[in-house]
Amino acid sequence: MKVLVLAGSESDLGKLEECRSMLEKLGISSSWVVASAHRSPGKVISEVKKAEEAGAEVIIALAGMSAHLPGVVASYTNLPVIGVPLDSGMPGGIDALLSMAQMPTGTPVACVAVGGAKNAAVLAARILSLKHKDIATRLKEYRDEIAK
Repeated sequence: MKVLVLAGSESDLGKLEECRSMLEKLGISSSWVVASAHRSPGKVISEVKKAEEAGAEVIIALAGMSAHLPGVVASYTNLPVIGVPLDSGMPGGIDALLSMAQMPTGTPVACVAVGGAKNAAVLAARILSLKHKDIATRLKEYRDEIAK
């Protein structure tokens, strides 16, 4: 597993599937978990630690409203964390976007567009492509495909 994908609730599974599908298209192994920063923080921390031990290199966290999941994850790992704000609170997901964009110093979260689960997968691929040439090749093929 190279990427752990976390969703804050089962209502986020559609976006999680978009992310997982794009990772699969790019040939990137992943696992996914539903765990809430509010309702099951112990599970979040446990899953992050298990992913690190399993060799994960990037974590993607999808969250709406207060969007604490990516920040909690970033506070427990040195792996790159990509946050995907979801449109489940204020109109347009602006609350989740602002929560992710205002992380404190030392707890960075990369943030993609609201609902940008596919872009999170592509950003994870770009990070991984620095080390894994096979992913770099598939990423180039994908970019050539969408350019047509």
